[in-house]
Amino acid sequence: MGKHTGFLEFDRQHPSKRPVQERRNDYKEFVNSYSGQDLNKQAARCMNCGIPFCHHGCPLGNVIPEFNDAVYHQQWKEAYEILSSTNNFPEFTGRICPAPCESSCVLGINQPPVAIEEIEKHIIEIAFDKGFVTANHPTVRTGKKVAIVGSGPAGLAAADQLNAAGHSVTVFERDDEPGGLLRYGIPDFKLEKWVVARRIRLMEEAGITFRCNAEVGTTISINDLLREFHSIVLAGGSTIPRDLPVPGRHLKGVHYAMDFLKQQNKRVSNIPFTQEELLATGKNVIVIGGGDTGSDCVGTSNRHKADSVTQFELMPKPPHTRTAFMPWPTYPMVLKTSSSHEEGADRHWAMATKEFLGDDQGNLKALRTVKLEWKITEDGRATQFTEVPGSEQDLPCELALLAMGFVHPQHQGLLKELDIELDDRGNVKASDRNYQTSIAKIFTAGDMRRGQSLVVWAISEGRECARKVDEYLVGSSLLERKDQSLIAL
Repeated sequence: MGKHTGFLEFDRQHPSKRPVQERRNDYKEFVNSYSGQDLNKQAARCMNCGIPFCHHGCPLGNVIPEFNDAVYHQQWKEAYEILSSTNNFPEFTGRICPAPCESSCVLGINQPPVAIEEIEKHIIEIAFDKGFVTANHPTVRTGKKVAIVGSGPAGLAAADQLNAAGHSVTVFERDDEPGGLLRYGIPDFKLEKWVVARRIRLMEEAGITFRCNAEVGTTISINDLLREFHSIVLAGGSTIPRDLPVPGRHLKGVHYAMDFLKQQNKRVSNIPFTQEELLATGKNVIVIGGGDTGSDCVGTSNRHKADSVTQFELMPKPPHTRTAFMPWPTYPMVLKTSSSHEEGADRHWAMATKEFLGDDQGNLKALRTVKLEWKITEDGRATQFTEVPGSEQDLPCELALLAMGFVHPQHQGLLKELDIELDDRGNVKASDRNYQTSIAKIFTAGDMRRGQSLVVWAISEGRECARKVDEYLVGSSLLERKDQSLIAL
């Protein structure tokens, strides 16, 4: 434990951010770094609890008190080694994870929790600066070949682990650059793409092959992969967005959020695209959906210089703090105000879209909405709603972005050709026990298996799946299990 009284002496402090009016003019990350003294104080707040619930809150099982102690004592190599033993990509999670570990922090019972996510980001960036992060070359090759379909966080984690186990790994990506959601789903102002490219270069140096513009099931035959590789991991993500089938859905100006975000990421990286240009400039923008993707659309629209940005969702407004039905250390469903909301947005809850309204040329001009009244159960759950009479209104809108989540992976192409078994939600069926699909040599991980989830869960899935593939190929595995760090305590 770094400082026995640290949690009593120091308050939680966030790093400073660039001013809103400044950062709205570019697509660079805007969260600054701690000073050395401030980082030391934040690490000192960790209490080294007898039962570190933060371990259980983290899907990766990060060994958090130990790396906090190393940071406090400025033992940077040790801090990096502890963190990287459970997390392949701290530079990603340190920027975009909602930090469920902090919701489980014991200090968070009656004080602001330890700033675990920021400490994690600082560890990995200091490790890069000091040259601790190098390509992870395996000591011996097994002669086994593994294909990873999809280069998002689950696919990258599985590839990194399987390569470390000595297998020859090829990652197939249908887009023109690897990274999946990290590359084309997360805006640059949250995750600059040089961060992703830096990690991809290390993985290539370690021996992993990336094949882009290669869509398995379309441009690449799955039968060729089945013949060439000893095992295949499906990590294509949950990519089919939830639609909003109301009158006027066909109007020009109604788009899926990911089409909008992906195009902007390409624009920032000077990557050409052939689709219709989607810009919020000078428009009244309405984002339908209150999650992280919706928030990213808000931040992007503000940078496009939209005339107005409005965001609403179907569910009622969450409480500001935990209720009796959100006890510590569970992850609380409380009101979240993102950095994009800080930059400007008119937010509404318990509101539904009745109709998209258009002009004579078929262009979107407004949304007809209605307010909702929800029935709330005794345990705080919103179960059913009714429309509030007389609450209909037409909101001016030239660009509507549908950010209501994803329903399942793409079935057409690869999955249909394989005739692989799906679960009742349309995801690829595989158990938590072995990640193996209905086809023996094919495994699956990430959103394609568990449904839409967090990047940190995708990395965890990729790691666990890799261990099962390793066992399948050679009979046993030395790759670390998620629970090993907890057992070691």
